[in-house]
Amino acid sequence: MKVITSELVARLSAEARQNPRLRTNCNFHPSEESRCHRLLNAIEPGLYIRPHRHLDDEKDEAFIVMSGRLGIVTFADDGRVAETVLLSHSNGNLAADIPHGIYHTALSLEPGTVFYETKAGPYRQLNEDEKCTWAPDDSDPQAQIFLMRLRSLFD
Repeated sequence: MKVITSELVARLSAEARQNPRLRTNCNFHPSEESRCHRLLNAIEPGLYIRPHRHLDDEKDEAFIVMSGRLGIVTFADDGRVAETVLLSHSNGNLAADIPHGIYHTALSLEPGTVFYETKAGPYRQLNEDEKCTWAPDDSDPQAQIFLMRLRSLFD
């Protein structure tokens, strides 16, 4: 049995803070080829995850907040914000299930944000139809400006 402890969550948060990418994860599935992916994601404020979607009918994604505050944003196909939700133990919103085909992103709204993620495997890099064209790539200097706009949705 694999048990998620508060010590594991704290250790992952510390690793994410030290990582230049401001994230780290702990996989519970045995390989990238596994049919079900289960993992902890530790992400810190300042990490930008480009909005994307999963077109595979089996690739709905679920996020369960373990610590911190996690902002989830979904988008219409043209990039307009469709919905936002703040996951946090303090407000009682603990999880979100994102259907396949929906553009989405997640952002850390405070240090120490860790969430449990599950989705169908196997892991495949996003194809061009799953990447949005209306938001900057992770390496683009405009990414941090876009991230700040997303953060303002939760102020």
